[in-house]
Amino acid sequence: MGSLVKQRVLRTVVLLILGVYFILPLIAMAEFSTRGKNNTRSFESWTAIVDDDGLMEALTNSLLLSVTSALLMLVLLVPTMAWIRLRLPQLQRLVEFLCLLPLAIPAIVLVVGMAPLYAWVNYFLGDSPLTLTFAYTILVLPFAYRAVDAGLAAIDLKTLAEAARSLGASWFTVLWKVVVPNIRVALIGASLLSVALVLGEFTIASLLNFDTLQVQVNLLGKRNAGVSIAVSLLSLLFAFVLLFALSYVGQRRRQTVVEE
Repeated sequence: MGSLVKQRVLRTVVLLILGVYFILPLIAMAEFSTRGKNNTRSFESWTAIVDDDGLMEALTNSLLLSVTSALLMLVLLVPTMAWIRLRLPQLQRLVEFLCLLPLAIPAIVLVVGMAPLYAWVNYFLGDSPLTLTFAYTILVLPFAYRAVDAGLAAIDLKTLAEAARSLGASWFTVLWKVVVPNIRVALIGASLLSVALVLGEFTIASLLNFDTLQVQVNLLGKRNAGVSIAVSLLSLLFAFVLLFALSYVGQRRRQTVVEE
């Protein structure tokens, strides 16, 4: 009984320390972004976010990129990983290595390799920031792979696929109506991780001369620190909301499974 109480106290202390460690910087950011003249409080920096056309355009670009990158990542990963588990299990290690490889390569090195390719991408598709979707999809692969792989490992994919095929379902139907519903939480997790990573990415967009949220925040920091801090705080809060949403969805999913 005594050891159980000690564990609870230790857990509470650790959580409090971590909470203070994460919350204090956010409070400092909020305090700095609301500083006014003569030691007053002002929301001028926050209202300036909406009034800044360049910032709103960069925010729109980043949101669109987060959606397109997540969609392309799912379209590439889910069918490939499902097919490999069903038909080519001997290639699983190779695919895992290739998907995790971008995690070991610095972003600056990726940019050096991508720059010549993007010269052709811009030539054929134009210089829209949305072309960063290809680069960001590669960047999110390591994180998305782990999430999707955990989802597939948690279900009896081979039995489900064979049962659906024996009832006359096509491979597309098996993927869309059997595999996807059973790994929905994993797909949501992979998507949210992708969105959070894309919204926070700076190096690739900056070196390839595209205007995204973090590039604009960096420029704002040189001329208006208050607005830059306000936007950074909003980005962090949005990332926290995504993580809480992932946790909530996962909890609801587990409760549904238990009830069934």
